[in-house]
Amino acid sequence: MVDVDAISADVVDEAIRILRELGPGLFEGVYETVLAAALERKGYRVDRQKPVDIVYDGMSFSGAYKVDILVEGALVIEVKSVERLTGTHAKQLLTYLRLLKQPLGLLLNFSGETMKEGIRRLANNHRPIR
Repeated sequence: MVDVDAISADVVDEAIRILRELGPGLFEGVYETVLAAALERKGYRVDRQKPVDIVYDGMSFSGAYKVDILVEGALVIEVKSVERLTGTHAKQLLTYLRLLKQPLGLLLNFSGETMKEGIRRLANNHRPIR
């Protein structure tokens, strides 16, 4: 069983390091690329820009949306570089979690001076491993 809480902790640590090293103001794709590579270096299986199909009313739509980063097939990461996170960003990630039937997601905004205000952890019926 995948421990998404442990993965989440590693992701947050890496995000903090990346923002300290690179600073704010780069495009989202830069942070996504560097974060994915850092997680792969730690030994995680990482999918970037993973196309996801949706099914609605008996119809299937291939690659209807893409997840920024999916770690170990379980942790969904949405990378942002915006002035501030909004409710729309959180709703987007929650919808991804629901459609993927995944328990946990991280919304990471690399636009601030520190990651403290840029991290949102969102759960979809998640129950921590004990």
